[in-house]
Amino acid sequence: MKNVTRKLLLVFISIIIIIAIFYLGDKKMVNMFSAKSVGDKYAEITGIVHWINSEPIKISQQKNKVILIDFWTYSCINCIRTLPYLKSWDEKYRDKGLLIIGVHSPEFSFEKEEKNVEKAVEKFGIKYPVAMDNDHATWDAYGNNYWPRKYLIDKNGIIRYDHIGEGGYEETETKIQELLAELGKKVDMKLTKENLTVFRPLTPELYAGYAFARVTLGNEEGFTPNTVNSYNKPDKLQGNLIYLYGKWLNNQDNMEHADNNEAGILLSFTAASVNLVAGSDKNVEVNVKVNGKYLDKNNAGSDVKFDKDRSYFVVNEHRLYNVYNGDYGNFELDINSKNKFRFYAFTFGS
Repeated sequence: MKNVTRKLLLVFISIIIIIAIFYLGDKKMVNMFSAKSVGDKYAEITGIVHWINSEPIKISQQKNKVILIDFWTYSCINCIRTLPYLKSWDEKYRDKGLLIIGVHSPEFSFEKEEKNVEKAVEKFGIKYPVAMDNDHATWDAYGNNYWPRKYLIDKNGIIRYDHIGEGGYEETETKIQELLAELGKKVDMKLTKENLTVFRPLTPELYAGYAFARVTLGNEEGFTPNTVNSYNKPDKLQGNLIYLYGKWLNNQDNMEHADNNEAGILLSFTAASVNLVAGSDKNVEVNVKVNGKYLDKNNAGSDVKFDKDRSYFVVNEHRLYNVYNGDYGNFELDINSKNKFRFYAFTFGS
């Protein structure tokens, strides 16, 4: 009898622990179980701290509209690559009843600043409404876990389409046309041409902050949260890991160059393009080399400049910088500067 009681007690404790984790610990798990999907009624847009290109919008007040909710954030390369399609749909179908709402749900702290998001919206030429979801209130209302993610809501407020990530543009636009036709609109427009992506093995997204679950620091010195650490150049680089040299302050969501001596980042990657999410409060020239050589016009990213044979990019705001754009393959990247800047993540393209 005692054994039975003990087992029941253990089961009860286990249930309490699982409930505690579910409600208090793992936000992603909570979202997974509460995620909106096709056939569900929409969730209202809520908790918005600032609207761009629009006065505050409530879905419940939109009559005879097809609504596209796009969860995005401005330094995410996957989100950036979807914007030409969203802008095209906005231009083609706005007058026919399509309302696109970009729900900007930040990944990094600098993406919560109004001036940064407003500047990005202007830079990308976005004309549709953008809602700054700084506390992820709308994100959580939809149970979302992904950038980007698109929901299509019909005239009755029912989610009719749900797409995670890039791609599926012709499928999405076909569904837009179908839902607009249900409004009685004539929408026999030609679909926006989709640029087919070649899928090849790539280095995954790499994060710098110690608080991220996907931290990928290769140095033996490891992380020292909220303190400055001195890192040594390794003798050999392991693929798909970030290596540092010089002094770096270990922040929650970034690494910050900590003094006026040279410090740098080393990375062995597999890709055809490399993007760095970085920031600074002033102009900082950051040198960039691949396989020990400065870049040239054949492999320089769109943000790279040249001073004679030297290749560099200027970090002067918090955003994504394209630093390499060349042949696909395995390469070693060296980014360094004597001036202070911070970096958040690397993303890669094929």
